[in-house]
Amino acid sequence: MNKFSNIFGQILQIFSRSEFYRVVKETGAEKGAKGFTCWQQFVGMLFCQLGQAHSLREICGGLASCLGKVKHLGIDKSPNRSTLSYANEHRPWQLYQKTFYQMLGKCQGMGLKKKFRFRNKLFSLDATLIELCVSLFDWAKYRTTKGAVKLHLLLDHDGYLPVFAHVTEGKVHEVNIAKGLQFPSGSIVVMDRGYVDYEMFRLWASEGVYFVTRLKDNADFSIVEERSVPERRNILKDQIIRLEGFYSKQKCPDLLRRIEVWDADNEQVIVLLTNHLSFGATTIGAIYKDRWQIEIFFKILKQNLKIKTFVGTSPNALLIQIWTALIAILILKYLKFRSTFGWSLSNLVAMLRYNLFAYRDLWGWLNSPFETPPFVPEFQQLTLEGI
Repeated sequence: MNKFSNIFGQILQIFSRSEFYRVVKETGAEKGAKGFTCWQQFVGMLFCQLGQAHSLREICGGLASCLGKVKHLGIDKSPNRSTLSYANEHRPWQLYQKTFYQMLGKCQGMGLKKKFRFRNKLFSLDATLIELCVSLFDWAKYRTTKGAVKLHLLLDHDGYLPVFAHVTEGKVHEVNIAKGLQFPSGSIVVMDRGYVDYEMFRLWASEGVYFVTRLKDNADFSIVEERSVPERRNILKDQIIRLEGFYSKQKCPDLLRRIEVWDADNEQVIVLLTNHLSFGATTIGAIYKDRWQIEIFFKILKQNLKIKTFVGTSPNALLIQIWTALIAILILKYLKFRSTFGWSLSNLVAMLRYNLFAYRDLWGWLNSPFETPPFVPEFQQLTLEGI
C-alpha cells in the first residue's frame, strides 16, 4: 500500500504550518475571512507556479480535478475563482514576502559550497523589467504606451540564492534601490555599469564594502600606478587610478583600480572598476564573470515560472504572484540541493509539473526520477494451481 501523499503534498510539508500562521497573524491576513484560509490561497498560488497554470480557471480547475488528492495539501476543496481573485486583491502581499524569507532561512542552513576561495561574501545586484499591458495595469507607470514593473534582486553567490527582492514601477532607477541596501563589512558587490554612482561607492568604501563594476566609457581619470599583469591570462592592464571629473572627484576622491580584461567569447575588452586593491586581477575578472549567474537566475525565473503573465491586475495580486514565484524558485533550489541526481532547475521544474499529484516518495523520486518504483500489491494474488 502506498505510504506517501502526493509529491505536491510532500513539498508543502517543507513549510511549517505553525510558522506560516504566525506570519498570518502578524500581517492580519485572515482578518474578516469566512471559510477561505490563507493556507488555501497559498496552495492555489503555489500550484499556479509549479503547475504552470495560466489563469484562475486553470488553478481552480486543476486542483478540483485531482480526484480528492487535495486532502493531502491541507485543504478541503478547490477554491472558487471569485474567492481566490478576491483574496489576491485584498489580502496583504507581505504574507508571501515573509514566507519567502522563512524558506530562504531553510536554504541558507544547508551548508552551501563557495565557488571562490576567499572568505568575503559575494553578492550580485541587478534588476529586470517585467512588461505589462498599459490598459490593464494602468498603475504600473513606465512609458506612455507601455506599463512595467521592475524586480530588483540581490543574489548571494553561496548557492546563488536571492536574499533580497523589491518590486517597483518600471520607471524607478536601480541606483535608488541600491542606495538603501546594507551589506556586512568585507562584502563584495558586483554589478553592471547601470549602478555606477560615485557617491554611493564612497559610502560603501567607508563601511568596508567592496564593489566590482564596469567603468563608464566617458570616465575622466588619471593613472597613479601601473601594475604588472599575469602571464598567459586574459588580463591586459592593471592600473591604480584617481577620478579627475569635477563632480566625480568630489564624490569619490579615493584611489580606485582599473582592470582591462579580454573577453574571448565575445571578442571584446571589458574595463572593470573596483575599490579592492589587493586581490589578483584574474580574481577580479572571475568575480565579474560570475555576475552572469544573476542573469541566468532571471532567465530561469521568466522561462519556467509564471512571472510574465498574471492572474490578477491589481498591484496586490501582482506582488503576491511575484513573491510566490520567488518562493517557488527557493523550493526548486532546496530540492536540487538535497537531491543526488544532477538536476538543472529547468528540467526539475518541468518534471515536477508532470508528477505533482503522483503518489511517490518525494526524495526517492528526486534521486531516481526515471526508475520505476517497486509495486507492492495490497492483496495476495490468487493462483490457478490445481485447476
